[in-house]
Amino acid sequence: MKPTFDLNVKELKPLISPEALKKELPITEEISDTVIASRKTVEKILLGEDRRLLAVVGPCSIHDEKAVVDYAEKLNQLKEKVKETLCVIMRVYFEKPRTTVGWKGLINDPFIDSSYNIEEGLRKARKILLHINGLGLPAATEMLDPITPQYIAGLISWVAIGARTTESQTHREMASGLSMPIGFKNSTDGSLSAALNALEAARAPQSFLGIDSKGYTSIVQTTGNPWGHIVLRGGGGHPNYDPVSLEKTQKNLEKRGLPTGIMIDCSHENSGKKYSAQPFVWNSVLQQRLEGNDSIIGMMLESNLNEGNQKYSDDPSCLKYGVSITDECISWETTKELLLYADEKLGSAR
Repeated sequence: MKPTFDLNVKELKPLISPEALKKELPITEEISDTVIASRKTVEKILLGEDRRLLAVVGPCSIHDEKAVVDYAEKLNQLKEKVKETLCVIMRVYFEKPRTTVGWKGLINDPFIDSSYNIEEGLRKARKILLHINGLGLPAATEMLDPITPQYIAGLISWVAIGARTTESQTHREMASGLSMPIGFKNSTDGSLSAALNALEAARAPQSFLGIDSKGYTSIVQTTGNPWGHIVLRGGGGHPNYDPVSLEKTQKNLEKRGLPTGIMIDCSHENSGKKYSAQPFVWNSVLQQRLEGNDSIIGMMLESNLNEGNQKYSDDPSCLKYGVSITDECISWETTKELLLYADEKLGSAR
């Protein structure tokens, strides 16, 4: 009999179970405390009980373990200086959605050589998260593959569902079972409806297919995640961080009886995809917050050791240190200036 399935599958490779990887790279009590405390802080910010501004800051994507550790140590020191006004969480993105093809992130292709050693990618990702949280610095990421959370979610304090996946039923279901606050980005065309629907769906109990800690296919039943919120990132060639867009978003949230906290992504189409515009967006949104717009609960910056980006290369030895291989990022120096400026202004307004 001729086969009728897996006709376009080249190979199936067994993958280490989440349970086995966690035993190999275990979480410590100190790291657990960091994750739990930072999640609670974000929850309080969303409720308005903590008046600090949430700042999710870091590289567009992680590709160099040495550079990410270097960055994390700098950010951790700065976090302590601004802790009275800002809750700083490091952006640690291991998965990148592609419009067509391209490098899909450290987990998918950790050696940037098209070897697609996903098991080693998961191992590297967990090691990096253990180190960052071990500093006392909480981590944020985008959850793209619905299997990934079983391997790393216990080390994440805040999650984004991206503009391309906010409309996906799979990701809404996954979000309903995640253990941390989640930001849903508006669609790439700039529309808000998909993110509003996602926010509503993720708050509800869901049943779907997934895997358990041993890697077995399972029916996952969730209670729903009450800690979702909207992230505005621009779209359709236009920004949406201006007061009119924020007011429109807030009214739409109120109309549906959803939480009105809004985060602004200072990159992507809010900055015209240019790193040099991120400081302008940051300062504009900060001013709106200072003028009394309490719906603004946080901002995101795409930031690396060095500014700009570089072309992706199959030969990592050709890459410049601390420079993004995906979206453009502001430099560490600019990042430091923006966070210290926000701390000064927010501190004076108290």
